[in-house]
Amino acid sequence: MASAEPIRIAIVGTGNIARTHAKAIAEASGTEASGGQPAAPRATLIAAMDTDTSRLDPFCAEFGIPDGYRNLADLLARARPGLVHVCTPPAAHYAAAVTCLRAGASVLVEKPPVISLRELDGLAAAQGPQTAPWFATVFQHRFGSGQRRLKALAARGVLGRPLVAVCHTTWFRDQAYFDVPWRGNWDTEGGGPTMGHGIHQMDMLLDVLGDWTEVSALARTSARVMATEDLSLAHVSFASGAVASVVNSVLSPREESYLRFDYEYATVEVTHLYGYDDDAWRITPAKGHEDEITAAWRSAAGGVRSGHAAQFRHVLAALGDGQQPPVTPVASRRTMALVAGIYASAFTRRPVTTDDLEPASPFYGAMNGGKPAPWQ
Repeated sequence: MASAEPIRIAIVGTGNIARTHAKAIAEASGTEASGGQPAAPRATLIAAMDTDTSRLDPFCAEFGIPDGYRNLADLLARARPGLVHVCTPPAAHYAAAVTCLRAGASVLVEKPPVISLRELDGLAAAQGPQTAPWFATVFQHRFGSGQRRLKALAARGVLGRPLVAVCHTTWFRDQAYFDVPWRGNWDTEGGGPTMGHGIHQMDMLLDVLGDWTEVSALARTSARVMATEDLSLAHVSFASGAVASVVNSVLSPREESYLRFDYEYATVEVTHLYGYDDDAWRITPAKGHEDEITAAWRSAAGGVRSGHAAQFRHVLAALGDGQQPPVTPVASRRTMALVAGIYASAFTRRPVTTDDLEPASPFYGAMNGGKPAPWQ
């Protein structure tokens, strides 16, 4: 490790997701390497910030955080954190992250990292190109052993060519969930379930299959009162030649997160909801490939559940070694571009390619292109 000193961490925003971060920081800090996970250096929560003291004070008391602030500039100047976890509503991510980067603090931000491709590119430009401060996004499902095992086998060619994939986020959120003022609005959340819910599974899909080339999509507001969509469906083509079916819904009483990858020599599936362990994964070898595929799958490292702590170990290890932590702006941009592509296709009712999302596109600056949804 580059330094034996604990990594000094602050949390901005002290709502529900911040509690997940605080617990995961404690779990990840100082852990030994195991199951393909790196050893993580010690970390300490030294400050938190929220404009609402009724949330801030109990949060600091619960997690033993010595200093609470109502102003981010004060926190950065006085607490001098090395890493800031941004846990505010999505529309506030960009301003908080830029402020931290300019003050010399690296940033780890909850999904979605920002609410437009323009904002993401702005943060990529604001971070240090070779040295800290850096910007990273929480996409914790990349770091469970099942996902890492699949990627490793695919990279080795054991599974053959990728052919067909399924990526379904079928969750349930009632009307009261979207009655919270910042939810279900383009300006504050950046979108509906495509942006705020299915993005995790779509990130897993792209983490495995790589660059996408074209998407055709539709979206609807079928059952909830909201400005965005409550469901979307998409057909996605990949540079590898693979194709995928993507569904994002908050209208599904039997909730499920499901991904299926059909390769030449095997089908790999995972069924979970908000996180998976090894038992959530299944592999079905093609006839004639049973022994090779089964042996390769069983020989890979396991035992790591997906979740914030799994990613935080990698983040802390990278920072301790003076390296850029995952998930980088380049890595998260591919996922954000697919979200933008789904919306652009649903709005324009035509296929969209990555070239259609350049800075001249209205969907580069806003997921809705600055217009009301045509399906409303």
